[in-house]
Amino acid sequence: MSRIGKKLIVIPEGIEVKLQNNRLEVKGPKGVLSEVIHHESSVVITDKEITVEKTGKSKKAPAIWGLTRALINNMINGVTEGYVKQLELQGVGYRMAVQGKKINLALGFSHPVVVDIPEGIEAKIEDGNILTISGIDKQQVGQFAAEVRGLKEVEPYKGKGFRYKGEHVRRKVGKKAAK
Repeated sequence: MSRIGKKLIVIPEGIEVKLQNNRLEVKGPKGVLSEVIHHESSVVITDKEITVEKTGKSKKAPAIWGLTRALINNMINGVTEGYVKQLELQGVGYRMAVQGKKINLALGFSHPVVVDIPEGIEAKIEDGNILTISGIDKQQVGQFAAEVRGLKEVEPYKGKGFRYKGEHVRRKVGKKAAK
């Protein structure tokens, strides 16, 4: 049985939640998010609370119940506070610059790498080597951060590449020290 699915979701002040034909829409100060509710769960909206109930009898129903509750909670957090991921770029000669809706990266390849910033996401560069990705959709922010990180993941010998801010990278000993 899902422990997450049982929890109530409190609707903060200034947030408007509507349910129409299995589509939940959340409006807040940062924007609007919508999600289609799975047929094995149902949503009940009262004055200042949202309850998610399990309606299906399949094996996946408890998981979908908890997932639905988590998605709705993420939507409410997104339109009130938003989500932020920070990537740190380390390496001599590695640079990045935001130019309009594109990020221009010099990652040690023979050519510059240009990445388009998706709609609904903001990207800023702080302190020359920290890329801050922010938006209201948790999944979209995390996916874009993972795609940028995948362009040049941290290598274990010198620690060059993208890493999440605060991420610890295990370093390996090189050939010379292994003798």
